[in-house]
Amino acid sequence: MASGFSYTGGRSRCFAYWQEFSKCYAEADAPSQCRLQADDYLECLHHTKEIARAKAVKAEFIKQAEHHAKEGRKVADVLADGVIVGVGLIQRDRGGESKHK
Repeated sequence: MASGFSYTGGRSRCFAYWQEFSKCYAEADAPSQCRLQADDYLECLHHTKEIARAKAVKAEFIKQAEHHAKEGRKVADVLADGVIVGVGLIQRDRGGESKHK
């Protein structure tokens, strides 16, 4: 964010957050007053909270898949039906019936 320009030449994705932080920092009596704007800007740059949340969701999904596996289903079947692994664009053929008749 040294130049303020993105790879395509326009504004960078975090430029608005940088402007908010810069404005707050210029008007503040103490830099600690701008902690929220700084956190927003850093999150935009590095996605640390987003990545941590994605890891937590994935860990919970795997934990539930292992729980279902103990109930009799194979882990691979649970993961194949899962939301994280598949986005649902390709539906699995259930019951052996073909849709193309």
